[in-house]
Formats: sequence, structure tokens, C-alpha cells
Amino acid sequence: MPEQTPDHAGTDGKVIFWSLRQKFVDSDTDVPEEAQQVMYYSLAIGHHVGMIDCLNTELICPLSGYQSWVNALPEGEARRKLQGLITFGEINIDSTHTNMLALALDPLTKDKNPDFREWSATLIRLLGEIEREPAIYLIVKRRP
Repeated sequence: MPEQTPDHAGTDGKVIFWSLRQKFVDSDTDVPEEAQQVMYYSLAIGHHVGMIDCLNTELICPLSGYQSWVNALPEGEARRKLQGLITFGEINIDSTHTNMLALALDPLTKDKNPDFREWSATLIRLLGEIEREPAIYLIVKRRP
């Protein structure tokens, strides 16, 4: 598979943020309530046959706008994390990223660009939901 670089990303695409809020397992056996969170976490790490993700679309933005939004962030881990979408075509955001991203995005909720304000506020809201329920995570993909 060829390496994805910003030169291959183009500006015609879009970026979609999906949340994974529930899963179900197609299985003949019932999983005890106590073991479900452990099972879901381990399945989130690597999908297995019989695992079905239930994704909710949370945010869609144009790729060029996304890149400008990321460029408006200060240098650091949050910017690097979100820039990973341009480099790799997909990123996951989980409970280990919430604080870092929220702190970096907060100033953009007051930006003069209305898209940056809306996208930042939406992502901060989603990060808060992840903080309250760590089993939730976001999948962010670049689409043509």
C-alpha cells in the first residue's frame, strides 16, 4: 500500500468524525454483564469475526478546512495527533487524548472563523462524552 502524504491528500475530500458508542457481538453465547466492558475494550483494540461496530456520524468538514483548522492549533501533541489524519488517512481519538485535545482546541472556540468555532466546540463536546464514558471513541477518516 503506498504511503499517504499531504501531497496525495488533495483538497476536494472531506473529513468525517464517527463515534463508536455501542457494539454488539454476533455470538451464540451470552457474555456475563461483569465481563462485557473487558470484552468490548479488547475488541476495540483489534476487530474479530462477529464484531459489529455501530458508528454515529458526529462531524463532517471539508478536507481543506480541516487542514486549516489543524494549522491554527499551536505546535505540539494535539496538532500532531490531528495532523495524523492527513498523513495516514485515519486516526482514532480515545480517552488518552481528551485532555490534550480539549486544551488545544479551547482557544479556537473563540476564533474569528465560524467553522473553527463550531468544529472545536463539537469536538470538545465529544471529548467530554469520552471522559464520562471511556468506552466511547472517535474514528476520523479522510474521504474523497
